[in-house]
Amino acid sequence: MAKALFGHVVAPRDLRAAEEVAVLRSRVARLEAEVAQLRAERDAVIARELLAMAAEEPALSR
Repeated sequence: MAKALFGHVVAPRDLRAAEEVAVLRSRVARLEAEVAQLRAERDAVIARELLAMAAEEPALSR
């Protein structure tokens, strides 16, 4: 039984590591959200530029 209880006791060093992992996971999640937002903004800019170019140039017909 002592071994089973010992598995549930967490050393302060382990708590600090777990806390650091949680902070890093949170930071990664924020950065992933920022990347997704920047990609969406980039795609919107590209779409606007393509529409503008399509409106400026006459269509080639053959």
